[in-house]
Amino acid sequence: MARFSGATWRPIADNYTTGGQDAVYGVVIHIMDGTLAGTDSWFRNAVAQASSHFGTGRAGQLYQWVDTANRAWAQAGGNRTWLSVENEGRGGDALTSAQVDRCAEVLAWAHEAHGVPLQLASGPSGRGLGYHAMGGSAWGGHTSCPGSKVVAQLDDILAHAKSLVGGSSGGGASSYTVKSGDTLSGIGSKLGIKWQALADLNGVKSPYVIKPGQVLKTAKPVPTYQAFPGADWFKKGPKSAIVTAMGKRLVAEGCSAYSSGPGAQWTDADRESFRKWQRKLGNDAEFCDGWPGKKQWDALKVPRVS
Repeated sequence: MARFSGATWRPIADNYTTGGQDAVYGVVIHIMDGTLAGTDSWFRNAVAQASSHFGTGRAGQLYQWVDTANRAWAQAGGNRTWLSVENEGRGGDALTSAQVDRCAEVLAWAHEAHGVPLQLASGPSGRGLGYHAMGGSAWGGHTSCPGSKVVAQLDDILAHAKSLVGGSSGGGASSYTVKSGDTLSGIGSKLGIKWQALADLNGVKSPYVIKPGQVLKTAKPVPTYQAFPGADWFKKGPKSAIVTAMGKRLVAEGCSAYSSGPGAQWTDADRESFRKWQRKLGNDAEFCDGWPGKKQWDALKVPRVS
């Protein structure tokens, strides 16, 4: 299936099932009850009988240990149909804002790469963003994983993921629902927006009081471009509207090697056209092989495919 270009690839030799990912219903959030370095080491121990597709550090590191074509061993009966994200921390901890961001990035990527719906999962047979304890005994009975504080952050992860793929609203400003204990400065820090801008946008005046349940408009722009589907995605010869949209942009940039089209099926003409784009960007020869990279893709500004 795929590797996420936004994660550091840290492949493990054991503790997963090759080709065992039967489906991708969604993304499951875990807490490590330990450190990122310790978990990385443990997953490399053949006696561990445990692994995860992804893992975050409290400072914002993001690792991928297992390709999503393969089944990680993170949530027992849920392994074959769910991707997993282990998060550095102890039981009872909340995720840091950086960890919330990384989990959102994984969810947004899973939406683009695997069609995971941007919604909270209703349970083990649902789809979307889930957490370990929701699987009950079938998922190992880990009722305290990831803990109530992390479960309360799932809405934030989901909202951020929607903003990354342009799905948090109908194309205008996105929104944020105030929770108990929230402040303008805290919300601004979480969303990467100056709190003064939030106040101005929502007409909040001194002493800047906000209330739980209040819906704030945010000034964070919604991306209008197609997220990078990953380098490996192209090498599998996809047939997709994304390929057509990319080809049209290449033609518009004067980088066409097409005798007809472009069309939905990835072909050698697409690769040669993208090679022309890489050269136009002035990339070194070693990065002009025709296979899209994230920075090259982002620079092309491919319109988002509905």
